[in-house]
Amino acid sequence: MLILGIDTSCDDTSASVINGRKILSNIVSSQISFHRKYGGVVPEIASRKHIEWIWNVTEQALNEAKANFKDIELIAVCHGPGLIGSLLVGLCFAKALSYASQKPLVAVNHLEGHILSIFLEEEPEFPFISLIVSGGHTSLYRVDDFGKYKELGRTRDDAAGEAFDKIAKMLGLGYPGGPIIDSLAKKGNPEKFNLPRPYLHKSFDFSFSGLKTAVKLLIKNLGYEEGSLDEDIKKDIAAAFQSAVVDVLIEKIKWATEFENIKTVVITGGVAANSELRERCLKLKEEGLNVYLPSKALCTDNAAMIAVAGYERYLRGEKSDLFVNAKAYLPL
Repeated sequence: MLILGIDTSCDDTSASVINGRKILSNIVSSQISFHRKYGGVVPEIASRKHIEWIWNVTEQALNEAKANFKDIELIAVCHGPGLIGSLLVGLCFAKALSYASQKPLVAVNHLEGHILSIFLEEEPEFPFISLIVSGGHTSLYRVDDFGKYKELGRTRDDAAGEAFDKIAKMLGLGYPGGPIIDSLAKKGNPEKFNLPRPYLHKSFDFSFSGLKTAVKLLIKNLGYEEGSLDEDIKKDIAAAFQSAVVDVLIEKIKWATEFENIKTVVITGGVAANSELRERCLKLKEEGLNVYLPSKALCTDNAAMIAVAGYERYLRGEKSDLFVNAKAYLPL
């Protein structure tokens, strides 16, 4: 069964064709160069670029998959959560395709896409603990089956990826901050500065705003202005900050597996591409946990994960009508 997936939840325009759970194409057109000078995603620019690129990206996906649109049997599209203007572009495009071709449509929750992205490469057994850690989300779920999710905790303020971007801006490193800090941290000493670990004891929630403030105060106390630090200091702060975030994420995973008595963990989302987090997660295997990490290309936003989530919903008899709407806030 050929499924066309479409994702325009934030600033990446993506289209994918999968056959069941096999990826035939997964095109992601990044807007980073347009947003970099602003230090973050500008929603109006993101929406306009989606409008410009959506059809070309879809054509690329079909061509790479060596498929014609008439071969597509299902259209899956992300309808939330995300930037409302961006979501509307992809959703309206998918609804138009569905209406014109009379092909079934399934609207997908972006978070479910992240959770199920692992099934494009591996097949973890249910139940498992899922950590979604990205620029917009940091959440823990118990996953009992396809479509059966129980939220254990979520961020109370900044998501981990958002914190990476904000710290990168303080250090004058540019945007996006995650990959830059990841690279710089490898050259620094994580023990040079003692930053707090916001564990929020007895809670599966996350909070990174205090850690962000701690870095801000550290820069001030060292006598530097934000964005004009010594290069060696930048490396050490990046390493200390990244270590603090990863410590919290790893500890929460351990708490969740112990509390739910589950030995399988799936980590997804853009921050799951972070090298230190991936290394630390793999070490959890030594503690008896079964740990699954998608390839880095499937960690960040992409349409293949939307396609596989739509496919699983369609197999359970679910379809969406043309009245389905985009939602900036959409709990799973």
